[in-house]
Amino acid sequence: MSFDEMLPVIFMALMGLSMLTYVVLDGYDLGVGMLMPRATDAQKDVMVASIGPFWDANETWLVLGVGLLLIAFPKAHGVVLTALYLPVTFMLIGLILRGVAFDFRVKARDVHKRWWNHAFIAGSALAAVSQGWMLGHYITGLKTGWQYDVFAGAIAIALPAAYVLLGACWLIMKTEGELQEHAVRWAKLAWWPMVIGMALISLATPWVSASVRERWFSMPEIIALLPIPLTTVAALLAARAMLNSQRVLGKLCWVPFMLVVAVFVLGFFGLAYSIFPYVVMDRMTLWQAASSPAALKVILIGTCISVPAIAGYTVFAYRVFSGKAGELRYA
Repeated sequence: MSFDEMLPVIFMALMGLSMLTYVVLDGYDLGVGMLMPRATDAQKDVMVASIGPFWDANETWLVLGVGLLLIAFPKAHGVVLTALYLPVTFMLIGLILRGVAFDFRVKARDVHKRWWNHAFIAGSALAAVSQGWMLGHYITGLKTGWQYDVFAGAIAIALPAAYVLLGACWLIMKTEGELQEHAVRWAKLAWWPMVIGMALISLATPWVSASVRERWFSMPEIIALLPIPLTTVAALLAARAMLNSQRVLGKLCWVPFMLVVAVFVLGFFGLAYSIFPYVVMDRMTLWQAASSPAALKVILIGTCISVPAIAGYTVFAYRVFSGKAGELRYA
């Protein structure tokens, strides 16, 4: 394969990496937002403080992923956003609502603060549900029909549950005392919906997509794919075992979060395996959707500058603000 033929693969890998990073990083803070109804007012402040230094950097990866789709695969960008116009709009409304509520909740009077808390919670839930709905329709190639809507609806329920589990594990890692103990209980409650949702979606996906069914159950591909579900099950069981252990409140508080992140990563590899070489399932391959090789070479120069810069900023932010979350402060 020539370099010109490899360029679409390179950009697809970069776009996939961007979206995976976004789902993991913004997933936990969306999960924290959806957990806020269960917390006291003081605990809400600590929960917001735990995500405060990071959430802007997390959402940068979404901008990068969508930007790569637009400039590297403009034909696919038009098809995807045309089909998913409404859920994209709802997701953006949710993200905007979160951003506004994040800044205003601390500056509002006590009588108004609870309304901004409600806005933060609603924005988190709306963004998570919208992302699940979009993912469900994307997997099925943006096909229309009741069975595809039911499938997308199932993912629209399962993905927020996964975010809640990820957010609870983040709080276990970033908080102490009573809130940390509450986070362990929240994680245990969220573990079952995530596991059941993943199992049902895994069973339904081959039913709604003939291409995925062929990829999953043909030989020898099934043998190569088998380690992904087996490792996923092992990671979920290990996370549950850690949640049942008192050691999760001590130095091993980071383990459940990393195990759940591993589940997300494994799910990403399973999805990538299932859809490659399509950008839009069964409709448009990488090479059909890509910009011209000359354009991609120019875009690659900018990507080689922007992606390391975003990654470096993200790593720097997480390193500077590592450790337990403290009292919420605004300058």
